[in-house]
Amino acid sequence: MTSKGNKKPAVDAGSVKSELISRFKSNPFVFTGTIIVLVIVIIAFVLVPAIVPEAGSGGDLTFGYYDKSPISYVAGGYFAQVQDTIASQQQTSINEQNYPGRYYAIWQQAFQLAVIHTGILQEMKNAGYTAPAKAVDWAVARLPMFQEDGRFSPARYQAYDNNRRLALWYQVQEEITKNHYLDDMTGLLVPSRETAFISGMASPVRSFDMAVFSINTYPDSELLSYIEENAVIFQSTHLSKITVNSSEKNARKVLGSIQEGTATFEEAANTQSQDGYAERGGDMGIKLAYELNVEVLTEEDRGKLLALKKGELSDIIKLDSGWAFFRAEEDVSPADTEDPAVRDKIRSYMQTFNRSRMDDWALARAEEFIALVRERGFDGAIIEQSLEKRHFGPLPVNYGGLDLFPGLASFSVSELASAPWDEDFWKLAFSTPLRAPSAPFVQGTNVLVLFPLEESEADTSSVQAIDSTLSAYWINYHAERALNSFFLNSGKLENNFDKTYERYFQPQS
Repeated sequence: MTSKGNKKPAVDAGSVKSELISRFKSNPFVFTGTIIVLVIVIIAFVLVPAIVPEAGSGGDLTFGYYDKSPISYVAGGYFAQVQDTIASQQQTSINEQNYPGRYYAIWQQAFQLAVIHTGILQEMKNAGYTAPAKAVDWAVARLPMFQEDGRFSPARYQAYDNNRRLALWYQVQEEITKNHYLDDMTGLLVPSRETAFISGMASPVRSFDMAVFSINTYPDSELLSYIEENAVIFQSTHLSKITVNSSEKNARKVLGSIQEGTATFEEAANTQSQDGYAERGGDMGIKLAYELNVEVLTEEDRGKLLALKKGELSDIIKLDSGWAFFRAEEDVSPADTEDPAVRDKIRSYMQTFNRSRMDDWALARAEEFIALVRERGFDGAIIEQSLEKRHFGPLPVNYGGLDLFPGLASFSVSELASAPWDEDFWKLAFSTPLRAPSAPFVQGTNVLVLFPLEESEADTSSVQAIDSTLSAYWINYHAERALNSFFLNSGKLENNFDKTYERYFQPQS
């Protein structure tokens, strides 16, 4: 099919037809996809001109290397084809507002596809495989642009100049090589006994009611007790600060000017301070004592600041970012627990630094609820404690939320957002006797109690659906994702995409 100068064999469709028919019979899904992809890519190669954007003309549009093989944007090449195809598909959704982000995403997606394409070809090259010339000739002869009345047209083929035919021939050879790799790697068949085993994972299924005890409902009475026990760290203080980053000596000069009366604190803060409070005359606002931990490094220095009386200046204190001195705007006072903002701040502190106390409170409530369930039943206990009942199921044990089976995510129970990956949750859910409360367990910011309602086998249609889904499609889908990840995260990949994109396509300052 190629020019004489290149000495490629002529088309001999019959010599390879039996092999291709055999491949179709053994894996029709992958084979058909291969041919469709091949034809689409070749049509794009021949009929759709890939134009390098003006921003990159005249430069080397090499975005990286895979196993030292360049991944370059070249008119008519694979990278250019997929970039043009993706851009054409998305052109109706691109507007003036989203253009920069969408344009970048189109190029990045095209680059990633080019990485996978190049990686596969390199792996096949390293393995010593080359697509047979006769198979390439046969595939070229079957391309739509060379057909007339359903048959190969030598006249149409000869209408292409030698360089164009040669480029097309090598393009087809690459696609056959790549699809042979994909056929071998993703053309997987699941043995019937394995299918039966996986289908069996669909049973049993259980339905559940659930009670929720959120630490976000931790009562104010408990919070006030916590504040009283930790009164020192929740003292209220109002300070102003001047920070000098250059040296301690310069900081003392600024402090001296205030002590001598040649400058006011506010003037020095506006002109000399080098922190976020400068524009406010150094005013840090009202803070609780523990919040000084961020600003002041040592407990000793924090103690000195809390001991300041209204209007007093501190000595120079070393900070992470330089040196500072403070002025007390008010005497230190107990936290204003009547202020909702103060209570919310302390509640947040407690949730971060003393979460176990809140969990213990919620667990105690859950234990009380469980005792009540045994007396009055689940619904009775829900009513007695004015709780909101959650319900989910039926579902099987589906650790990780595998999309073959019903998963927790499909029931939209926010309190179980992380439960699909929690082994203890699944053990508890399917080991607790039916119509009995589970042991309480912590999940996120909640303590939960499950109440298994019923258990049954998955219906026949569901099992049959799983059997059907466990076909080449599902297996190959996940195999393809794994392959893509392998190439995009390979140590053989030198990824210069962002650097090259920025050089040629981003506005230069």
